[in-house]
Amino acid sequence: MSEQQGSIAGRFSREAPAVDFWTLRLVEAHTERLSVRQDVLRPPVLSRSRGALVSVVEGEGAGYAATGDLSPGGLAEALRRARDWAEASANRALVRASLLPRPDAVGDYASPVGIAWEASSLASKIELLQGASRALKIHGHIVDWEAWLGHSRVDSLLTSAAGARISQRVSLIDPGLRVVANRGSEIQIRTGGGARGARQGGLEQLSPQGFPDEATRVAEEALALLDAPECPSGTLDLLLMPSQMALQIHESIGHPLELDRILGDERNYAGTSFVRPEMFGRYRYGSELLNVTFDPCVLGETASYGYDDEGMPARRVFLIRNGILERPLGGVGSQVRAGLVGTANARACDWDRLPIDRMANLNLEPGSSPLAELVGRVERGVLMDTNSSWSIDDSRNKFQFGCELGRLIRDGELRGLVRNPNYRGVSEGFWRSLVGVGNADSFELHGVNSCGKGEPNQMIAVGHASPPCLFRDVAVFGGGD
Repeated sequence: MSEQQGSIAGRFSREAPAVDFWTLRLVEAHTERLSVRQDVLRPPVLSRSRGALVSVVEGEGAGYAATGDLSPGGLAEALRRARDWAEASANRALVRASLLPRPDAVGDYASPVGIAWEASSLASKIELLQGASRALKIHGHIVDWEAWLGHSRVDSLLTSAAGARISQRVSLIDPGLRVVANRGSEIQIRTGGGARGARQGGLEQLSPQGFPDEATRVAEEALALLDAPECPSGTLDLLLMPSQMALQIHESIGHPLELDRILGDERNYAGTSFVRPEMFGRYRYGSELLNVTFDPCVLGETASYGYDDEGMPARRVFLIRNGILERPLGGVGSQVRAGLVGTANARACDWDRLPIDRMANLNLEPGSSPLAELVGRVERGVLMDTNSSWSIDDSRNKFQFGCELGRLIRDGELRGLVRNPNYRGVSEGFWRSLVGVGNADSFELHGVNSCGKGEPNQMIAVGHASPPCLFRDVAVFGGGD
């Protein structure tokens, strides 16, 4: 919490008129992105954002209004508009406003930062990126290459009429490497160095993500894929590495379990879900090896926090345990509507958006199998790494994914590379084909930096951690099919 946020919140609390309930959420965001493409420094991107969301409950109506004017007059006007909407909605709401959450928690959260972004000069960061860029251009068939480094810091303060005072600072580091290799009509793209999800913390997070050390490997693999045969087609075993598991979890577990989507809120925009309220507590989502947690408490993972944006304390809970569906991804407001126990996952992308049900850290818990053991159990199959394309129906059930890199597995041994590996399935059956889960040594943090949802749209970062996972009898195919 900045000193200015504290001052604004204190003044608002003293001057707020008598309503049944109010909240004030102040947000200040700072973002910087640097990149070097084809050894040329691109214009740095700097952004600053500051504003507030005022919400009001009056009788059985609820309303809210956002403003970038944080003066006494600006906040008073936002409060007036929020009260007008509360009065207008009193007889039209889906749920009685008196049942909505009234946060009263006092607490704070801050991303653990070892090496602050400011500890390295701009010149040093640019030098690091230029070195990474040069390391990517190892051959004439590399036709495009880029290294980037981003940082964001978001300070928020939530206060309420019930005395809530929740201060949070989230600091994210977002590095990445990308190369494009071309020969004739064949193009192959390979990414790495943290390109698949930001991490909380400071510059100390670069090395664990392989930035910039993965540059040579990323370039070499892109070139090798030019010579690799097409991925075979057929019903094969599929070994997904953690980087691809992140998107598999995101699309076919995370989105289907969002409670507001299950209730129909996203039907006109991002779709609905094959999951129905009566499934919770009884539906077999996957094999007994499938254990999925909502865990905003993992240090360093993309979407860790102490409280959600409705002021509910965050804690680790199982969504799926031993394959059985236990609870949805639903904040308190959705829980009241559905009569189901959910999670503290109401999140807003900025000060001018209302919190809605979002993924945070959605993790597939490790099993007991080393990676070598998973490979050894495959007679005919393909290992796939790093998502390159995705398609899924509007109920988040039928899906098709493509990956950057594949490796053949024959008789329990890894063989050569294959290019353009793809697979398809149906969520309701795919997770039941899970026969092997990697151990804690193979567990990796990944994520999705730009998950879109809501009207008006909200883009937000989510975290997904997983070990490698082995699936039986999956429809696999190559780029020519």
